[in-house]
Amino acid sequence: MRLAVLPWTAVLGLCLAPCAAGAERPFRFDDLARAERLTAFTLSPDGKWLAYAVTVPDVEENKSCSALWVKPAGGGAARRLTSGQFRDSDPAFSPDGRALGFLSNREGGSQIWTLDLGGGEPRRATSFVNDVGAFQFSPDGKWFVFTSDVFPDCPDAVCTEKRLKDREKAKIRARVAERLLYRHWDSWKDGMRTHIWKIPVAGGGAVDLTPGDRDAPAFGGDHDFQISPDGKELLYTSNPDKIEALSTNVDVWVTPFDGTGKPRDLTLENKAFDGTPKYSPDGRWIAYRSQKRPGFESDRFALMLFDRQNSTSRSLTADFDNWVEELEWAPDSKSLYFVSHVAARGNIYRIAVAGGPVQEVWKGGTATGVLAAPDRRRIYFSASSLTKPADIWSLPADGKGAVAETTLNAALLSEATRGTVLERWVPSADGRRLQGWLILPPGFDPTKTYPALFFVHGGPQVPLADAWSYRWNLEGFAGYGYVVYAGNPRGSPGFGQQFVDEISKDWGGKVYDDLMRQADDLESLPYVDKKRIGAAGASYGGYMIAWIAGHTKRFATLICHDGTIDLRAANLATEELWFPSWEFGGWPWESGAVYEKWNPIRFADKFQTPTLVITNEKDFRVPFEQGLEFFTALQLKGVPSKLLEFPDEGHWVLKPGNALFWHNMMVDWLRKYLGGAEADPKMLEKAYSVTR
Repeated sequence: MRLAVLPWTAVLGLCLAPCAAGAERPFRFDDLARAERLTAFTLSPDGKWLAYAVTVPDVEENKSCSALWVKPAGGGAARRLTSGQFRDSDPAFSPDGRALGFLSNREGGSQIWTLDLGGGEPRRATSFVNDVGAFQFSPDGKWFVFTSDVFPDCPDAVCTEKRLKDREKAKIRARVAERLLYRHWDSWKDGMRTHIWKIPVAGGGAVDLTPGDRDAPAFGGDHDFQISPDGKELLYTSNPDKIEALSTNVDVWVTPFDGTGKPRDLTLENKAFDGTPKYSPDGRWIAYRSQKRPGFESDRFALMLFDRQNSTSRSLTADFDNWVEELEWAPDSKSLYFVSHVAARGNIYRIAVAGGPVQEVWKGGTATGVLAAPDRRRIYFSASSLTKPADIWSLPADGKGAVAETTLNAALLSEATRGTVLERWVPSADGRRLQGWLILPPGFDPTKTYPALFFVHGGPQVPLADAWSYRWNLEGFAGYGYVVYAGNPRGSPGFGQQFVDEISKDWGGKVYDDLMRQADDLESLPYVDKKRIGAAGASYGGYMIAWIAGHTKRFATLICHDGTIDLRAANLATEELWFPSWEFGGWPWESGAVYEKWNPIRFADKFQTPTLVITNEKDFRVPFEQGLEFFTALQLKGVPSKLLEFPDEGHWVLKPGNALFWHNMMVDWLRKYLGGAEADPKMLEKAYSVTR
C-alpha cells in the first residue's frame, strides 16, 4: 500500500540533526518538562529589536513562570529584562520604541505593566477591576486598549467592581443560566461579557468602547481588535446573533475610537465567520479571514480585502484550496503574508493586493506569528518542527536563507538523542493520498523489532502537522522505545477542502477506513512487532479510540484522552453547539439516525481491549462524564482498564507537574501491554501518594 517514504531531513527546511552529537540517552518526557517555551514575540517599530516571552515550567510547584527578553534583530546577544519569578507575557513595544508594555501577575491578577528600555524597574500601568486579557498601544502611544470581562448591564468599571466584591462575600454559591454558551472551554461565563476598554497611558479612568450584552471582541485575543493607523477607529469582531452557541456568524465591526457614534458592521451580509481583521499600514484596506457556510467552523478560510473607500470586499485567495490562518501586512500595503497548513506543514505564503497567484515564501516545519520588518527586507516568525521546539526565525524578503534568531533549547536538545522522522503516503479506498508521520526511536536498529504506538489526532478538522507539541509529543513516546505512527486521515486540513468536508456526518466511516489503512502500513514495516501495537488519541482522537474499541481487536492496548463515548449526551452538554449541529446534521431528535450510526457506546458489548481512560473535570468541550462513562462500561464488561482524572485541568493537561505525571502514566500503561522503557517510578509514586 505504500506510495512513498521520505526522510524528514529531505523535505523540511527547518532542520536539526535528530541525533545530537555526543548524546547517548533518548529524549523523554522529563526532558520535555524542562524545555523552555517561546510564548510570544514582537518587533520594535524601527525593526531593530525583538522582544519575546519565555516560559519555564516548574514541575515541583506544578506551575509555570515566564520572563521577558530582548535582543537585536538580525543577530546579537539576548538580554533578560524581568526576573522570571512571575508570569510576564505578551510584550508590546510602545510606538516610540522606548518602552515595553507587557502583562504580569506580579501583584495578583493580570494587569498591564511597562518597562523603560533605557533602564529602571517595571511599573504597574493599570489597576483594572478584573484581569486584563489582551492589550495594545494606540498608534500615538497615548492609550492602552485592552480586553477584560465585565457585567454588561454595568455602566462603568466601578459598578463591575462592586458586583464582584458582593459576589465574593456571598454565602450561597450557585449559578443561574437563562441562555446558551453559559460556559466556554474551562470557565463559566457567570453573566459577564468580554469588552474592549481604553485607558490613558499616563493614568486615568477607563472607557468601555464596546458596551452591550455581547462579547466584543468575539474571542478575546489581540488578533480580534486593532486601532486604525490614524487613531480614529477601533476595529473588532463580535457575533450579533441572539444565540451565540448555535452560530459561527462572527462579524467585523468598526466604531469611533473617541467613544462617540455607533458601531458599524462591515460584514453584515455574510452569515458565516469573518474575523482576524487588520488595517493596512496606509489605512486604505482591511484584510480579514472569511468563511462561506454558516454553522461550519471548519469551512475554508479565505483571505478577504475590504476597501475603505468604497466599502466593498473581495477575496484574494479564491483559487487557494486550503485555509488562510494568520495574516500580516507588508509594510508598503501592497501585499500580505499568511500562514496555511498544506500537506501537514505550516507554510508562509504571500499574495499581492492587486491579485495574482499565491507565492510560497517559506516551507519548513510550522510557522506562526509572522511579522514584517518596516524596511521590507526581512520577515520574522516563530517556527517549530516535530523534532525541535519553537524559536524565532528571520527570513530575507526573497525567501532564501532562514536564520534562527533564538536557540532556546539548544543545550537541552544536545543532551538527548531524538528519533528520526519519516513521512509516509498510502492510498485511500477512493484513490486519495493519505499522509502520515513515522518516528523511529533513538538508536533504531532495522534488524530488531519494536513495539509501536498509532496516534489519532483531534479536531477532527485539525492537522497533525510538522510541529512541536508539549502535550502529545511524538518524540517523547519514541524515546521510550516505540515506533510512532501519526496520520492525517479524512477531515484533516491541508489536503483541499473536500478532504476536510468528508468527515462530517461520517465520523466512523471513511476516516476509520483511512486510519486502518495507515495502521496496515505501520504493521507492514518489518521492524514493527505486530502483536505489540497500541493506539492512542485525544479529543476526536479519543472518540476514535472508543470507536476502535467496538470495531477491531487489532491493537494490544488503547489510550483514550478526553474522548466522546456517547454522542447524544456529549453533544448536548458541550458549549459550542454549532459544532455537533453541523457535524451530525442537527440534534438527536432531528437526525437521530446519524448520532446512532456513529455512537461508540452502541458497540460497548464488543469492548475487549485493555484501555486507559483520561478525562478532566474542567473540560467543557468534551465533558468529563464521557470519560467516566467509558471507564464504567469497560469495568462492567470486565475489560482491564484504568481511569486518570484531573480536577484542575480542562481539555488539555497544562500544569507542568500534572503533565509529567500524565505522560508517565501513559508510558507506564503502554509498557504493561507493549513493553518498552519504564516510566519514572518516583513521579508515579509521588502522584499516587496524593490520589490514592
